[in-house]
Amino acid sequence: MAKSERTAAILVAAGRGLRAGAGEPKQYRSIGGQSVMFRAMEPFCRHPQIFAVQPVLNPDDTAMFNTAASGLRHEPPAKGGATRQASVHAGLEALAAQKPDVVLIHDAARPFVSPALISRAIEAAGRTGAAIPAIAVTDTIKLIGANGDVEATPERARLRIAQTPQAFRFGAILEAHRRAAREARGDFTDDAALAEWAGLTVATFEGDVANMKLTTPEDFVREEARLGAMLGDIRTGTGYDVHAFGAGDHVMICGVRVPHTRGFLAHSDGDVGLHALVDAILGALADGDIGSHFPPSDPQWKGASSDRFLKYAVDRLSARGGRIANLEVTLICERPKIGPLRDTMRARIAEITGLDISRVAVKATTSEGLGFTGREEGIAATAGATIRLPWQDKDWSA
Repeated sequence: MAKSERTAAILVAAGRGLRAGAGEPKQYRSIGGQSVMFRAMEPFCRHPQIFAVQPVLNPDDTAMFNTAASGLRHEPPAKGGATRQASVHAGLEALAAQKPDVVLIHDAARPFVSPALISRAIEAAGRTGAAIPAIAVTDTIKLIGANGDVEATPERARLRIAQTPQAFRFGAILEAHRRAAREARGDFTDDAALAEWAGLTVATFEGDVANMKLTTPEDFVREEARLGAMLGDIRTGTGYDVHAFGAGDHVMICGVRVPHTRGFLAHSDGDVGLHALVDAILGALADGDIGSHFPPSDPQWKGASSDRFLKYAVDRLSARGGRIANLEVTLICERPKIGPLRDTMRARIAEITGLDISRVAVKATTSEGLGFTGREEGIAATAGATIRLPWQDKDWSA
């Protein structure tokens, strides 16, 4: 493919996923600590050869999508249709004004697409004009009649399992979809079948066995177990922070504004709870400390909200394929009283980190009138973080 060619991607996410069981649509469910939608979209959004990512949604899912896709670059979502085919057509029409040369069409229910597979799709489309990822069939396949009896055994060597992203010259697949709409043909289960009907020759390229579609509740159980087995490097980190009181009428503690007779003397907002958590996560990653990433001497952090620091630490963990198993904070002060706000603080930490609140603990104690906390000169906090990483020997500090 010429380097000047422009590649776009369509993420088809308008389905309801009824076979996945009760609850929200499967593309918005969590797997491995992240939503299926985020996992499916992120590799396309980060890929250097893709200039536009076009989601196609059920409009009823807009709020869930906005939460799932937070932080990812994408085009304004297109409205999905009653079938997958209609949704893809809507995505193609939404991209038409941008005139891509190549388009990749991917199902949001496949959250484990790799950058390497995307690169193979782009290369194959540029070389052949229409191509799909395919993997070999390892089991013997039987063709069954209406009565349940075996009618034939297809030659296994010629059978392949089709995956997405399926890749096409944009103009050719758009015209194929428009023709199918004109002729009221809405029965194609994938874009390759529609392309074949329209007279295009569809090539194949190497798929990825990990790039499986989530369809049933059992699929979610299996993939959660697989992801858990991959995260065998279990680590713990600790953090500590302290800030003195100064003039003011409130303090920020664990992301919550707490009315008080004093404020914090601090370069940022002085949130001892979140600062200690940042150090705990960075410590578990062996990735420096909060001061090395956000130096107090840097004026850009003056008065900064500490949720930015915690989100940064979580992003550092996510970039290495890791997950947080548990976070806990202990606040040491005489006043303000933490107990009435404990669950509010837990909820705020959970919101910032994307964790379930059951994985966040906030505790409080006094120093029985001893020391600077006992004299109500300031507040101290300790924190712990348990994380899980893929086991590997790569030096991430370089």
